[in-house]
Amino acid sequence: MRRRQDPQPQVAGEAAAQAAVTVAPVEPDLRAAAFFDVDNTMMRGASIYHFARGLATRGLFTTSDLLKFAVGQAVFRLRGNENPEHIAVARETALAFVAGAKIDDVVRLGEEIYDEVMADRIWGGTRALAQSHLDAGQRVWLVTATPIELARVIAQRLGLTGALGTVAETSNGVYTGRLVGDLLHGPAKAEAVRALARREGLDLSRCAAYSDSANDLPMLSLVGTAVAINPDSELREHARKHDWEIKDFRTGRKATMTALPIAAGVGAIAGSVAAGIALRRHYRGRP
Repeated sequence: MRRRQDPQPQVAGEAAAQAAVTVAPVEPDLRAAAFFDVDNTMMRGASIYHFARGLATRGLFTTSDLLKFAVGQAVFRLRGNENPEHIAVARETALAFVAGAKIDDVVRLGEEIYDEVMADRIWGGTRALAQSHLDAGQRVWLVTATPIELARVIAQRLGLTGALGTVAETSNGVYTGRLVGDLLHGPAKAEAVRALARREGLDLSRCAAYSDSANDLPMLSLVGTAVAINPDSELREHARKHDWEIKDFRTGRKATMTALPIAAGVGAIAGSVAAGIALRRHYRGRP
């Protein structure tokens, strides 16, 4: 004999549904947005360097190669890392290594490696700042020298609006190995933000930007609210002179790690070469 079902849970459920109060949705703020640098601002270290490390665990890149590029970054930084000559060389060679690689494969690897290596390196304080803009109905964009495919993965995983990143030329879903324009670095970031503002109808005086590096001063100076996050010494000094807010989420060992030359444009440039060699070996079948 089947036991009679107690009707009370159903009654309680229906009563709760009828009494439910709908919380008013946040009114979209269509004229304001926030722009966040990635390396050492949103994430500890350089995202493309972490990508290369993820490739190394898959046998696409050796630990020895990774060490060579880390040392190379140190030399690059000590010699004035981001002077015009260095940037010119980086522009010519930045994505030549991925010629022939499929976009879908790079995106898939980016998703896997983000979950394995990068997710735990997101600065909680910066992530909270981004969420505060989303909660206010504003859009939030990452702006980074990292290739756009990886930048989009990071934005998606963080629940952000989107990303602006270095664009690689493609043909029929395959990389040609050339850049479209330049690395999204320094003044190029400011130009990207301006272009996006025109497209989206943003009022830059109502927008905010966040970065750790003085290299991003063109972008930071473009908006109404500039915030220095984990700043380098030059940006910290500039922020103090201009009464910009400064937030530093580094403590002890983390601050030391962030100061190492795997940061900002340096990490993005040298790390991208490291990642590229791995991908080139993979797609061309080299040992």
